[in-house]
Amino acid sequence: MKNFAILIIILGAIAYGILNYHFILLDKNIKALKKTNMTIEYTFLDARGAGKAKLFLIPPLLKAGIKDILRKAGE
Repeated sequence: MKNFAILIIILGAIAYGILNYHFILLDKNIKALKKTNMTIEYTFLDARGAGKAKLFLIPPLLKAGIKDILRKAGE
């Protein structure tokens, strides 16, 4: 029972950490961007190909700094 409680605490900490970042799948790699608010929305995003333009229309991503990530990816 003690091992189960430790496992639950570890998994909870990992989930808490994941909810604090946007994970953006780009053409060649994955980028992590710190969120401004902890939510489950827009945690995993696909920015391959033409999908990049749609990301500029999402206010939480603009506030977090998606422009800089995509600009660096385009270089």
